Amino acid sequence: MTIRQSHVVNIYDDSLIYKGLSQAYGINSMWNFINSFNNTQETIQTYLSKQRIPPTMPPQLTEVDTLTIHAIVNDEIDQISPSPHPSIKHAQSFLGAPLTPLPASAQPGGAKLQMRMDTLCCGAHGLSLLITVSKDGKEHTLLFDTGPEEAVWERNARRLGLDVAKVERIVLSHWHRDHSGGLLGAVRMVEGAKAATATSEEKGKVVVDLHPERPDFRGIRAHEIIALEADPSFSEIEDAGAEVFKSAEAHTVLDDMFLVSGEIPRRTAYEGGIRGGVRFSEKKGWETDELIMDERLVMCNLKGKGLVVFTGCSHAGVVNVSRHAMELGGGVPLYTVVGGYHLADGAPEKLQKSLEDLKALEPKVLMPGHCTGWRFKVAIEKEMPGCMAPIFGGTKYELI
Repeated sequence: MTIRQSHVVNIYDDSLIYKGLSQAYGINSMWNFINSFNNTQETIQTYLSKQRIPPTMPPQLTEVDTLTIHAIVNDEIDQISPSPHPSIKHAQSFLGAPLTPLPASAQPGGAKLQMRMDTLCCGAHGLSLLITVSKDGKEHTLLFDTGPEEAVWERNARRLGLDVAKVERIVLSHWHRDHSGGLLGAVRMVEGAKAATATSEEKGKVVVDLHPERPDFRGIRAHEIIALEADPSFSEIEDAGAEVFKSAEAHTVLDDMFLVSGEIPRRTAYEGGIRGGVRFSEKKGWETDELIMDERLVMCNLKGKGLVVFTGCSHAGVVNVSRHAMELGGGVPLYTVVGGYHLADGAPEKLQKSLEDLKALEPKVLMPGHCTGWRFKVAIEKEMPGCMAPIFGGTKYELI
């Protein structure tokens, strides 16, 4: 495998490790080191094991008592099906839908409530999850991604009747428009709600947690390069009313109840990112960008269950995501992986290998959504019957 600069920096971004490696090979330049290392027979992992260089200690994650998820945006909706897993609670048969009181003059046969279609959430290509956790009675709320466009996020948040003033932090999993498109609208709506209704503890600016390496544009190289819409800029996010926080390192937030990863190590041979992925900058023009190295995960440690891992698209690969979460979790077992697994267009061999390796990690429940694709969901249910509880837009999930 060709080792690139991003692989080295993201997996082992410790100056002592680099110093040890460079001294061992007589290399002073990082670029020369990378090019030279591609011609050696040892892997970085082999060298590190020989030198017994200790890994950087991950930040400590506090165990939480409760965890709920509102799926504000997802590709699919399903207000009817019951939960297929006993530990995942959600309404069924439209019983979670908002009901509108009818005036006394318009109550057919005495019916006082009406379920209106304009109160139901709509599906859209993207993901946005509102996650609320508590410990010892204290709650924290984090918004993970914001879907593809402002109108979708704002409409669904209103239809769900969410108290968005409680949102303390917004984490963007990666720079792709189907995850960032609703960001500015979400910030304005959260800040407006805080100004109007929040308590003194809630009135601080919402923090938007971002990877610092924002591309000017991303795109796909098909028969020609197709550009995607630009993500909101740092200045646009600040102008909308948020405080911008940039980090490529793992860190805990909100009383250590959430952990936001740094860049996710790419270790499997079959999880290669987006074929044809490119990024644009004014300085360099269009460049290959298949690995999407700015992608990050968020996770919690749910009492009595284990790690609840949130992934936007799993461009790093759902297995790489899950394994890295377990490394950061310091021995806490994997409970579930929530979000996009990005296997909708995967080759059959990739789906099979992903399923085998994911199953080996022994999750108790899998909660795929967004870009996972129906084929992988079918494969999960066939290979791990009773393990899957897919997520749908407009639904509240309680992990019990």
